[in-house]
Amino acid sequence: MEANSKVSVIAGDIEIDLEGAAMEVEEQLILHRQDDTWTIMLDRLAQARKDALEAAVSAAKEKGLPERGSAFRVLLETCSLERKPDQVLGAIHYLRSVEGIQDSPPRVINQLFSDAKIDPPGNLSLYLNRLRERKFLVIPPGKEDKNRFAHLTEEGRAHLDKRSTA
Repeated sequence: MEANSKVSVIAGDIEIDLEGAAMEVEEQLILHRQDDTWTIMLDRLAQARKDALEAAVSAAKEKGLPERGSAFRVLLETCSLERKPDQVLGAIHYLRSVEGIQDSPPRVINQLFSDAKIDPPGNLSLYLNRLRERKFLVIPPGKEDKNRFAHLTEEGRAHLDKRSTA
């Protein structure tokens, strides 16, 4: 005796409700995939997910939850990062650790400063190169020695930690 299987999915006006032996359900599902019903349903679910994320961001802004500029500003204030090189190091840390951004060209870093209502660093390459010389930043192998991929070393993290306890 074969066990019954059931698949039921509703996305807007499209409803797939399959029931029967596992093999029958699988055959019916294959037919739905062939006539684009499945693709249309997946597209609608993807759009619903996108809409839900946008609604969550909008609700967070309406409730006054911190956005990236104020969150970055709090990091700088908490760690007493007042000098521009320390702020640039804090920006790299924030982008990598908080936002999960691994590729941050100068415009991304400058925008973070602008969002926080802090004057951008200006000659960003100069700051990044000096932080690399101090062994606070490193560029991963295979990234063609581009500063946009730099991330904090243990020494860089220790420097930020030291600043926050100072």
